[in-house]
Amino acid sequence: MKRILLALLLPATLMVMSFSGAQTPDANQEQRLLALIREVQTQQAQLTENQAKIEEKLAAVTETVRSARIYSKREK
Repeated sequence: MKRILLALLLPATLMVMSFSGAQTPDANQEQRLLALIREVQTQQAQLTENQAKIEEKLAAVTETVRSARIYSKREK
């Protein structure tokens, strides 16, 4: 019985200690976090734009290759 009680109290005690040791974020940390979030959002927008450009160029290359195959078959 004592082992079960100890097995239940030990994790509960560790959990309470971890909650009591946690610090609340200050305003400076929140500002830095918001700045990082904005930076990530900006980077995601740039990635989306770059992906669109890549897809356009890939479509153009695909069309060029398709046309080249058609013309190469006609020459034979």
